[in-house]
Amino acid sequence: MDFRLSDSQLQMRAAIERICERFPDSYWLEHDRTGEFPGQFHAALAADGWLGICQPAEYGGAGLGLTEAALMMQTIAASGAGFSGASAVHMNLFGLSPVAKYGTAEQKARMLPPIIDGRDRACFAVTEPNVGLDTTRLQTRAVRAGDHYRVDGQKVWISTAQVASKMLLLARTTPMEQCAHPADGLTLFYTDFDRRCIEVREIEKMGRKAVDSNQVFIDGLRVPVQDRLGEEGRGFRAIIDGFNPERILMAAEAIGLGRAALDRAVAYAKERVVFDRPIGQNQGIQHPLAQRWMALEAADLMMWKAASLFDAGAACGAEANAAKYLGAEAGYAACETAVLTLGGMGYAKEYQVERYLRESMIPRIAPVSRELICCFIAERVLGLPKSY
Repeated sequence: MDFRLSDSQLQMRAAIERICERFPDSYWLEHDRTGEFPGQFHAALAADGWLGICQPAEYGGAGLGLTEAALMMQTIAASGAGFSGASAVHMNLFGLSPVAKYGTAEQKARMLPPIIDGRDRACFAVTEPNVGLDTTRLQTRAVRAGDHYRVDGQKVWISTAQVASKMLLLARTTPMEQCAHPADGLTLFYTDFDRRCIEVREIEKMGRKAVDSNQVFIDGLRVPVQDRLGEEGRGFRAIIDGFNPERILMAAEAIGLGRAALDRAVAYAKERVVFDRPIGQNQGIQHPLAQRWMALEAADLMMWKAASLFDAGAACGAEANAAKYLGAEAGYAACETAVLTLGGMGYAKEYQVERYLRESMIPRIAPVSRELICCFIAERVLGLPKSY
């Protein structure tokens, strides 16, 4: 078993690092203050073809695997961009997999190249305010009327809706009471984000201000039938296909963020002198930092295992969920320790680690809670009875 990156993967990481170097701490600090979307960063990745890393080569993508996508996202986060940078491109890496898998040749040719080259930006319109993680109970309706569907409903926690031109939309086309199974009757669309029929209200939040989160209100949106992905009523299954890769990518990003925080803390511990000695000489500083490094490395191994299983077409639900859990916890702990290592300066925005700590809460909450991951492992791996 070889844990080393291949030469091509090392070259890929170096290329991503060179792009990230063009966007220093001052860039991310300013975008965290203003809330402006990091469009220049998004455009730089698009210009070099990285937004299509997982997409089919025949439509302008690189045709690489989730392992390479995870490496890319981890590199972005670890550069200091954190989740402000990773979330700006996250949707491209996993969100449009239903288009590549379930779309017709015409749909792929029409939908994929603009997202890969950066002309389009997409949002993921699934979550609803009264549903939470019980996606089968979503209430947004899509009613067919000839050559189109009329969509009405509400979505919440929709990232990048302020700047999106497209959206991946899950809506109910058949009332649940008329379906044999709750997962039936849900249909997936990839369509224009028509602001004449869509109202977007930004949610002020704790961290990652540069990438917006929103409430979305849809009133009479006309969606052409040709924008439907796959069969009517089978959209939930298409969404499920994206669950494991999203968890793996979130793990990679959380680990990258933790490494950025750890690097800052170690550098500060070497330079900060108190009582005529660097604080990094004290075991009270050394030991927590060493523990955070070990936790990040352990989470990293689980993340790579999950990614390799996914790329091999093997079952990876337990590993993907475990990677997300371990990565999120290790990343958060590293960010907290970084703030505490810097002391008062850790609370100052110019040192970045307070931003990292705020952003480190994201993978602990989304896209699935820690508690539900524990339930999944208990039921699916340990064979314990379902608790909910």
